Amino acid sequence: MIVGVPREIYPKERRVALVPAVISNLKKAGLEVLVEAGAGHAAGYPDKEYLEKGARLAADRAEVFRAADIIVQFLCYGANDKNGNVDLPLLQKGQVLMGFLRPLGTLKTLQEIAERGVTSFAVELMPRITRAQSMDVLSSMATICGYKAVLLAADTLPRMCPMLTTAAGTIAPARVLIIGAGVAGLQAIATARRLGAVASAYDMRPASKEQVQSLGGRFVELAVEATDAQDASGYAKAQDESFYQKQRELLGNVIAESDVVITAAVIPGKKSPVLVTREMVERMSPGSVIVDLAAERGGNCELTRPDEVIVAHDVTIIGEYNLAGTVPYHASQMFARNITSFLLHVVKDGKLQLNLQDEIMRETLVTEDGGIVNARVREFFSMPALQAAPAGGGA
Repeated sequence: MIVGVPREIYPKERRVALVPAVISNLKKAGLEVLVEAGAGHAAGYPDKEYLEKGARLAADRAEVFRAADIIVQFLCYGANDKNGNVDLPLLQKGQVLMGFLRPLGTLKTLQEIAERGVTSFAVELMPRITRAQSMDVLSSMATICGYKAVLLAADTLPRMCPMLTTAAGTIAPARVLIIGAGVAGLQAIATARRLGAVASAYDMRPASKEQVQSLGGRFVELAVEATDAQDASGYAKAQDESFYQKQRELLGNVIAESDVVITAAVIPGKKSPVLVTREMVERMSPGSVIVDLAAERGGNCELTRPDEVIVAHDVTIIGEYNLAGTVPYHASQMFARNITSFLLHVVKDGKLQLNLQDEIMRETLVTEDGGIVNARVREFFSMPALQAAPAGGGA
């Protein structure tokens, strides 16, 4: 089988789905790799490195789609809502598509992929189980986002992060508050601590307290209890408005005392809850910074503008949401390792082996044989449930 790697075309996207270092593992498994010329250049991976590792180069995008059995992309049509539709006519019946699909985004794009007869896998649906840890692309990208969020905040903040004893006296450390202690939030805590800041974190999931403290952060405890705070996969579950109202009231004082607030409270498939109101922003000190990692889904801050940086009430609010793409070298490396593990899981003896009894395959498979077959996706879009199909069969 041939694995095709087209160049990413989303505006300003610099990542690439496979890096030269993973080519040898794929070749050992009987897979050939065809890379569009220049696909890795912006991420720091020149064509010659792919050739040295045994990959072939394609002159253009059309050649990759024409020759490949499996297309591997960072942002497939669906996740790329700017110009991803140019790939739709290039997709072929029976072809496999792997990457970010945004399966809980727009039903129309999934239907269009299905109508092309494509077998598609959405990496963001990877179950959070032990067997799938090496394939967890979301955690990889969240790690980078948490790291970069702190660097952006530190660069924007008109003060230094660490406590310093100088000839001019002692400089107090910056106070950083992280709201949402998932993978991104935990990395933000670790990075803030490395820079010498005092890091605090809040999460409605009680289980996160120990993780925050293990990184040297202070866990903010509020007198409000979430109902069924997380789902079976460990993701936070949406709460009712009365919970968020009480949460905002209690968080107000903590936010007002913080120099930096990083919000990372994301509910898969839903609009991000508003945790930082206009009034909270007004109470923050001039020069303070908010980095909203939930900006793509509306933002945790009421004033956030997706993919923009604004100043409101003398507070800088950063709503950029492709932070992982700003670290393209390591983002590509991490994604490539995750997707290679996934490829080696679903391809055996040079053939795609679909086993719907396997949780990893079942949960990530979105379209097959002309239809949308993923149970979670169908439920999200209020589509009728499908009858169980035999392993490897479509519906």
